[in-house]
Amino acid sequence: MCEEIVKLAGISDYIVNKHPDEEKGDLAILLSESKVEMNSFAIKINTPSQVFESIKKVSKIGQNELSDEDIIAFFDDYELCRKYLNSNFKRDVDVKVYSNFLKDIVLDMGFNIVLRDFDYVIYPDYLKNKVTESENLVEIPSHNGISKNPFEKIEIRYSLLENLI
Repeated sequence: MCEEIVKLAGISDYIVNKHPDEEKGDLAILLSESKVEMNSFAIKINTPSQVFESIKKVSKIGQNELSDEDIIAFFDDYELCRKYLNSNFKRDVDVKVYSNFLKDIVLDMGFNIVLRDFDYVIYPDYLKNKVTESENLVEIPSHNGISKNPFEKIEIRYSLLENLI
């Protein structure tokens, strides 16, 4: 999932491996939830600002560090990514959230996270069987069956949540 960030950051000499510790390499670039024993660089790509910061951070280790303007240009074709990049939305919608990556997203979109008296329950597809509520459910695709492109992934996830507004 980090490969698109690596490409955008201008790094061309890399190997994609689900198990970095089983491969020789100088540095593993991985999602912040992942843990490896080798030297690693953790990134987050759940929200537009996280994608922006991850591209910026990864480009610093490459040959040519990208400017903010260079990175913002990557967002041009993605309406919701542009809308929520550096935004401060506040909504009067209370949600219960299953999973940390979804907390990043709903906070970025301005929803209020609560444990009771919520308007909607938002959960990732892989926790479908753990959800105990039965009404106002919003299932969000996690990793399987969704684009590896972080911009497309944000567009899909945010569009599902925008429908709640």
